[in-house]
Amino acid sequence: MAKKKLVIVESPSKASTIKRFLGSTYEVVASNGHVRDLPKSTLGIDIENGFEPKYITIRGKGELLAKLRKEVKKADKIYLATDPDREGEAISWHLSKALKLEDKNTSRITFNEITKNAVKKSIKEAREINMDLVDAQQARRALDRMVGYQISPVLWAKVKRGLSAGRVQSVALRIIADREAEINEFISKEYWTLSGEFMVEGDKKPFMADFYGTTKEKLSIESEAQLDDIIQELKKSEFTVSDIKTSTRKKKSPLPFTTSTLQQEAAKTLNFSTQKTMRLAQGLYEGVAVKGRGTVGLITYLRTDSTRISDEAKESAKEYIAENYGEEYLAEGVKSRKDNKKIQDAHEAIRPTYVDISPTLVKESLSRDHFRLYQLIWKRFLASQMAQAQFETTSIKIDSGKYRFTTAVSKVVFSGYLTIYQTEEDKIEKKIISRHLEKGVKLKVGEFEKNQHFTQPPAHFTEASLVKTLEELGIGRPSTYAPTISTIINRHYVAKEQKNLYITELGEVVNSIMKKSFASIVDVNFTAYMEGLLDRVEDGSVPWKTVVENFYPDLHEAVEIAQKELEEVKIEDEVTDVICEECGRNMVVKYGPHGKFLACPGFPECRNTKPYLEKTGIPCPKCGGDIVIRKNKKGRRYYGCMTYPDCDFMSWQRPSTEHCPDCGGPMVEKGNKLACMDKQCGFVKPMEQKKEEK
Repeated sequence: MAKKKLVIVESPSKASTIKRFLGSTYEVVASNGHVRDLPKSTLGIDIENGFEPKYITIRGKGELLAKLRKEVKKADKIYLATDPDREGEAISWHLSKALKLEDKNTSRITFNEITKNAVKKSIKEAREINMDLVDAQQARRALDRMVGYQISPVLWAKVKRGLSAGRVQSVALRIIADREAEINEFISKEYWTLSGEFMVEGDKKPFMADFYGTTKEKLSIESEAQLDDIIQELKKSEFTVSDIKTSTRKKKSPLPFTTSTLQQEAAKTLNFSTQKTMRLAQGLYEGVAVKGRGTVGLITYLRTDSTRISDEAKESAKEYIAENYGEEYLAEGVKSRKDNKKIQDAHEAIRPTYVDISPTLVKESLSRDHFRLYQLIWKRFLASQMAQAQFETTSIKIDSGKYRFTTAVSKVVFSGYLTIYQTEEDKIEKKIISRHLEKGVKLKVGEFEKNQHFTQPPAHFTEASLVKTLEELGIGRPSTYAPTISTIINRHYVAKEQKNLYITELGEVVNSIMKKSFASIVDVNFTAYMEGLLDRVEDGSVPWKTVVENFYPDLHEAVEIAQKELEEVKIEDEVTDVICEECGRNMVVKYGPHGKFLACPGFPECRNTKPYLEKTGIPCPKCGGDIVIRKNKKGRRYYGCMTYPDCDFMSWQRPSTEHCPDCGGPMVEKGNKLACMDKQCGFVKPMEQKKEEK
C-alpha cells in the first residue's frame, strides 16, 4: 500500500474544506485545537530551573493522539497546517512533540485563506516551524499562568471565593472601573441652544438655522435668562445673509476590516458580542457548504492587525466593480493604514476569499447570522476598493446686529463607495433651504425655538468601545479581545446590560485588591510594554525566558507582601443580626458570583440563603425608610429603599443625609462633591469629607 501525505489542521470543518483541494494522495485530519498544555492542578512552570514549562497531554486527548500516531505511521510526508499566527505555530510545535515528528519528514505550511490556490501554494512554500512565534506564545502563556496562579489565591483569601486574576483581564477590568468612577463623579452643567425659523420674501416654506454666537466668536449660552436677553435683542434687529459658500468635499472609502474593527462594527450594526463575531467568522473562514460549490472557505483569516490586501484580491475586486458598477467607481490608488505599530504576522485584512461570491449567492446556504456577518465583510471589502464619495456643501451665515446664525446643507454629488456600504456616520441629515438665498438678501424671522440641555458624562463602555480602547492602548492582540471580555463578564466582574458594560460589586472588590497589591499588573502602560516585549520575542530579538525571568521577581515580591498583609488581618465571616428562620443561627455574609449574600453558618446541614441588603445608615429621602445597597439581576449595584416596592426611590450614586438648600430635594455623592438629584436645580457643593463604603 502506497504511503500518503498527511495534513494536520485544528478543526474537522477546516479539514473537510482542505480535503476537497488536495485529492486522494492526501489524508487531512484534525487535532481539535491544542493537544498539550500546562497542567491545571499546578503552576506548571519550574521557577527553580530556568522557568522551564512542564507540558502534559490535555485530558481527553490521549485517544485522539493515538489515532494521529497511526496516521503518521502511514504517511511518508507530514504537513502541519494549523492557523497562521502564534497560537497556530505553538499548536504545530506541540503536535510535533506529542507525535514525535522530529525524525519524520515534517513541514509547516500556512495560508491566509482556505482556497485551492492558497493551500497548494503553501505546500510548495513549506517551511520549518518558526520557533520565534512559538516562543512568543510560550512567553504569553507563562506570564498569564504566573499571574493567574500566584494572585488568585490572594483573592481567595481576601474574598473567600474561587475568584481569579489575569494579566490582560485585570487591566480591562480596571479600565471599566475607572470609567465608572468618572461617570459617577460627573456633574452635569446646564446649557441652552437656540434655533430660528427664517424665510426669503416670496417663499412658502421656512428653513431653520442655529444660533452660533457673535460675528466674532462662538458663544455658549449657560442659562435661560441669558438666552431670553439674546432673544429680546434679536427681535429688534433685521436678519441678513452675510455669507454663502458652496464647497465640494470628498470622503475616503473605509479600510477593510481588521479583527478589532470587525468586532466594533459587528457590535454597532448587528448587535453581536465580540465572542459571537469571532465564532461566526471562524465558521466562515473554515468553510461552509455552498450550493453548487461544495464546502468553501468564504473569508480570509480572522485574527489580524493588518489592512493589507493581496494584489490578486485587488485585481478581482477591480474587475467586479468595473463590471457591476462601472469604471468610474474604481478607487484611484492603493490605501493601507499607516502607523508605527507592529502589524501582527503581516496577515492580510479580513476579506472575502472570492469577491464574485456575493452575499445574495450564498444567502440560502448560510444561517441568518453567518449571512449578516459575511455581508458586512463583503460590502466593507468591496467599498474599500471603490472611489471616494463626493459631497457638495452649502454653508450659510445669517447676521443680526452683533449675533450670527448658521446652517449648512449637503448633497451627494457622486456616491462612490456609499453605493454599497454606509455607516451611521455616512448618513446625511436632510435639510431644506431656499433656492433664492444669496449674499445680502434680507430674511424674515418666524418663531425662535429654545432648548435646555445638560452636559453628559462619558459613555459607559460597550464591547465595541472597549475593544477600540484596548487596541489604542496596545493591550492584548486580535486573538485576546473576545476571550478577555467574555472572561470578565462570565466571572461576574462586569455586567452587560443592553450594550453597556458596568462593573459589579464583585468587580469593584477584585479591582480594589489588584490596584492596592498589584499596581504594576493593572498598570495600562506596563501591560502595553509587555505586549511590546512579546512582539520582540516574535521577531527574534529577545529570548522568551528573559522576559519571564525579569517579570517574575516583582510579581513574587508583590504576592509575598500581599499574603503577609492578609495574615495580619484574619478575615472572618461577618455575622449579622438576621436570624436563619430554618435553624435559628445568626446568618453570615458570603460572596457569591454576583457579590454578597446571606448564608446560614450551619452549611451543609442548613443550606438557607437570602439576599444581603447592606444598610447605609442613610434615611430614604422619599419615605424615611432605610437606604440599602441593592443589585439588579446582572449584579450592578445601586441604592434603593428597603421598603421597596412600597417606595420606589433609587439612585446609582450614594445618597447623602443632606438635602439641597435650594430646592429641598435629595442630594447624592459625586466624587468629592454633593449634587442635587434634580438636574433642573443643579446645586453643587464640595463635600467636607468623603464617606467610605461599609
